[in-house]
Amino acid sequence: MRKLLVVLYTALILGANPAAADVAALRDGDMKKLMLHEAPQPVPDVVLLDAEDREHSLSEYRGKWVVLNFWATWCAPCRREMPSLERLQAAMPEIAVVPVATGRNAVEGIRRFFEEAGVKSLPIRRDPKSELARAMHVMGLPVTVILNPEGQEVARLIGDAEWDSASAQAVLKALAEGQ
Repeated sequence: MRKLLVVLYTALILGANPAAADVAALRDGDMKKLMLHEAPQPVPDVVLLDAEDREHSLSEYRGKWVVLNFWATWCAPCRREMPSLERLQAAMPEIAVVPVATGRNAVEGIRRFFEEAGVKSLPIRRDPKSELARAMHVMGLPVTVILNPEGQEVARLIGDAEWDSASAQAVLKALAEGQ
């Protein structure tokens, strides 16, 4: 029943939005899990902390496409996924890849995680009280949300993915060009 509802929902979205149909056709492999929204969804501008406890917000990324990844140091799928996010940032510097450590993640644990995963270019952003995660209805990890340059959610993928795959890059390019 759930699968039927997903198929019907997807058909309704694609029928109502030809641009989404073009993007949907590019989804392959892990990107088949990417759910495209019929209309952009608002995203709260919650305060995030960096490794030095300085405050940041998602509004800093306005004007850019954002791949917003919710993760945690204890999350095994996050460990597999993080290197692909690093490679995506290198392959597509015109977008912002923003990993957000959700919940209780010690800064030293985050640094160790990044070092072990080979992450050198991604920023450390923390959501220690899971305020952003709760406001965006993130129920498990990892979850990756695509934000348009206006800071609105346009797509969401639950679970890990190879974000540097040809399909992921094609989807992101198509979203950016379709705007």
